Formats: sequence, C-alpha cells, structure tokens
Amino acid sequence: MKHFFARAVGAAMLAAMTMGTSALAQETTFFRIGTGGAGGTYYPLGALIANAISSPPGSRPCEEGGSCGVPGLVAIAQSTNASVHNNSAVESGGLEAGLTGSSALYDQYNGVGDFKGNETKDLRVVANLFPEEAQIVLPLNSEISGINDLRGKSVSIGEAGSGLQMTALQILNSFGITRDDFTPVELNNAQAAERLADGQIDAYFAMAGAPTAAIVQLAATSGMKLMSFTDEELAQIEKEFPYYARTTIKPNTYEGQDYPVETFGVSTILVVNANEPEELIYKITKALWNENSRKLFDAGHPKAATMRLETALNGVDNLGVPLHPGAKRAYDELLAK
Repeated sequence: MKHFFARAVGAAMLAAMTMGTSALAQETTFFRIGTGGAGGTYYPLGALIANAISSPPGSRPCEEGGSCGVPGLVAIAQSTNASVHNNSAVESGGLEAGLTGSSALYDQYNGVGDFKGNETKDLRVVANLFPEEAQIVLPLNSEISGINDLRGKSVSIGEAGSGLQMTALQILNSFGITRDDFTPVELNNAQAAERLADGQIDAYFAMAGAPTAAIVQLAATSGMKLMSFTDEELAQIEKEFPYYARTTIKPNTYEGQDYPVETFGVSTILVVNANEPEELIYKITKALWNENSRKLFDAGHPKAATMRLETALNGVDNLGVPLHPGAKRAYDELLAK
C-alpha cells in the first residue's frame, strides 16, 4: 500500500505540473479512512478499500485498463486506535470515513453507557463490510479454560479509546469481572502478540476478522490457542448485548488450531459524516462494489473476499444509524439490477 500511495501522490504531482495548481485543487479530493492498529484486520482492509475507490488525477480511465475508482479521488488508509476513535474523528471532521464495529457504532450514535451525552449523531452508514470475531488468545501451555479464569491474570484489553477495549470490558463486566480483578494492559494486536510470546501477559483480547495477521504470525512462531465460550456464556452475552451474535471460528483458521472456537462477533461498518457530499458518497459506494473492486478484494485478504454487495445492508436497520443519502441512492440502483 505504501507503493500505491506513492503512485497516487506522484500522479497528483504530475497533474499539478501539467494542469496548474488551481486545476489540481479543483479536481483532487483527499479522503482519509480511519482503520486500526498494526496486526489487526482494519488496516489491510482499509488499504484495499482506499485502493479500490481511488483514481488520482492523471490515472488511465477504467475502460482503458486504469483505475475504476472515483475520478480525482485519492483515498488514504490511516492507522488509528480503531472503532471508538474513528467514530469520534468522523463526527468531528478529523477523518472523512472510518471502519467501526457495529457495537461501538450503536453505543456512540445512541449515547449508551460511557457515551451518554456524547452522541455521534452526524455519523452515517455506507456499508456493512464483514464480520469480525472476538478472539481471546492464550499461550499454548495456558491453564485458562474459561472467562472466569482470567481473574488474577495479566490481560491485554486493547488500546485506550478503542472499540476492542470497550468490548473487552463489557464482556468481563458481564461476568462480574472488574479492572480490580485482573491486571489490565493496553496494547494493540501486534504488541499483545509479542508480549504473549515473551510471557509478559497471560492472555489478550482481539476483535478482528479471523484470520488476524498478528495471531497468524504468533501461531506460526511461538504457537497459541484460542479460548472458547460455553453455550450458557454465549446466551448471556446475546441477551445483554443484542448487537453481538454467536459465531464459530473454523478449525485450521490458524496453524495448530485443529478445533472449532465458539465465540461471538460483530459487523464491521464503513461510516462517513452526514455532511459529506451526496454525489461523492454515491460515487464511492458505486466504486466500492464494482467488478474491479471485487477482483481486488478477492485477491487481497480472506476477509475482503467475504465483502459482498448482497450483504452490505444486513443488520443496518437494527443499528438505528441512517444510511448516507449518497449510499442509499447507489444501493437503489445497484440492488435493483
């Protein structure tokens, strides 16, 4: 992706020299997409989306084998603390778009729990992209077998301000486990995997589409195992948090994981600010789901291959967060075919 951004910026500079600065300013739109930290799923998926929807000034037209993104658009995947940060930044105008878990989006938009009085009512949905699974990662020799065994242990719960940390604390608190009952550590996925391998922490939470890069590397080097939830625990989670749904991580998703992992998950949603121009979001939505983007996603990442136009609106009505008018117009056309 670094090479892609270099090409994008280079194309924009070339256009500036040939068309003049004022023309470039009129024809180039920069579009920042908030993603997540290193080792997770949001960043590589955000980079693929940025590639798909971009078509910098000077690019060859789509019909001539060039980019099939939005003409003049230079989209950039920006590493962040993920969901909660992205929602707040899109609301404030610090980002043009962001990836967020449906749980964080629901709570922030509706001002639930810690977000009471801080509703993000300017957020709008562009698409439901893919499912992401809760993964509790343990050393191979760990004696932890259930959620209550995390008491007294050193556990990474994700970075401060992340949707992962919100989820981890929600789930722990649901089973009566507070910060006083374990040693909380605030790390991103890559950092947590390194600390687990070094024996500095006993477990860590991840909320990302499996397979997750940091866990793939951990499994292939030091080895690891994933904790499963019981049927009773999953029923309790679903009852208390309606935006979570039970799911199974299939055997052999990771090296050495020859067993199914029973867990829960959320949907990853692409959001923008309500004030983004309707025509721009219409074009971005159309570019997101065109045939060239499909090829890019299928070849780029296992989770990107699961992103489908047919499921782009699944569960959106349950969130209570409106579609952006530009996205709605695009889906009215795309789904009518």
